[in-house]
Amino acid sequence: MNDRFQDLHPALSPQAALVESQRCLYCYDAPCAAACPTHIDVPKFIKRISTGDLRGSSTAILDANILGLSCSRVCPVEVLCEGACVMHRYNKQPIEIGLLQRHAMEWFYDRQPSFAPAQENGKHVACIGAGPASLSCAAELRRHGFKVTVFDRNPLAGGLNTYGVAQYKLRPGDSLKEVELVRQMGVTFRLGEEVNDNTQGDFDAFFLGIGLGATNRLNVPGEELPHVIDALRFIALYKTGYPQIARRVVVIGAGNTAIDAAIAAKKLGAEQVHVVYRRGEADMSAFPFEYEHAKREGVEFHWQTIVTRIGTESVHCGNLKIPCDMVIPAIGQSPFRDFGPINRETGQTRYPKYFAGGDFINGGREVVDAVADGKRAAQGIIKWLSQ
Repeated sequence: MNDRFQDLHPALSPQAALVESQRCLYCYDAPCAAACPTHIDVPKFIKRISTGDLRGSSTAILDANILGLSCSRVCPVEVLCEGACVMHRYNKQPIEIGLLQRHAMEWFYDRQPSFAPAQENGKHVACIGAGPASLSCAAELRRHGFKVTVFDRNPLAGGLNTYGVAQYKLRPGDSLKEVELVRQMGVTFRLGEEVNDNTQGDFDAFFLGIGLGATNRLNVPGEELPHVIDALRFIALYKTGYPQIARRVVVIGAGNTAIDAAIAAKKLGAEQVHVVYRRGEADMSAFPFEYEHAKREGVEFHWQTIVTRIGTESVHCGNLKIPCDMVIPAIGQSPFRDFGPINRETGQTRYPKYFAGGDFINGGREVVDAVADGKRAAQGIIKWLSQ
């Protein structure tokens, strides 16, 4: 299966990385760094690549973003750092910041990295959920001496990086490398387990990085049929070794997750993949470059098309009937619980002991946004527990 999920953008060779790094202008005001939600010092890490200091480069990245490897692969750099690159002003190609970051981070992970655990300060924080926001929060807390335990009901940590990001963007093994790095910082993981009333008294504060809830319902006849599988579950199944694909697939929705599922279905061998969306092409929430990728893979799009019924061998959309053997809804997820207003600077909820971040509060954004949320919340927890 891995042969079908080749990297969308091949890694840079050492020589290519050196040449590309030397194109950078190392801007003093660094609009690329300002465009990064975690504010990686982009000129700094690129400059260190240009001088052959890959250890210093990777350190500069990790100081700002402990999930620098996964973000180098999954960030929509076209609309973030590279989109802000000053090279655009000169009608030149932007610096390939994502690939340069990946080059530094893969160098780092190829050398069996580790971080020495910080001395504990007597405070203990629980992170609920083991996705990017919690990993970022846990790492920042450990850097300041807090004992941290991460709980997750899944058997593997990493959250959507492990289970929900398309394989052609991020392999589960790369996600788990980052989990192991956080573990080596002294973070304890309790997987396959949820916090309950008996354990809540053991912690001085909690970080909620539990993501979103169940996929929204279509509310049409037939959505309970066995060949209907929501997009996140579909992606999780094939990423963790259980590829299941049909000959004819219909994906419902036109967000980035829908596009990921459609492309994955094609790469897994589906002969026909249709995306149906109730609005027009201009209204889809998927990034344009993702949409173009899907079209290159042979995905067919149907705009202004509303699903009215799902049958055993077709999807009905008014007068249109699309033959299919698998239906993948990707129409968003519902929130878990309303914690009321949350301080966006600190992540603190109306319950002072509880902080939150990631998809749980932002409604489902990018991995890098979750990392930024987790780090901010950790700093909020540190300040609150130090009062």
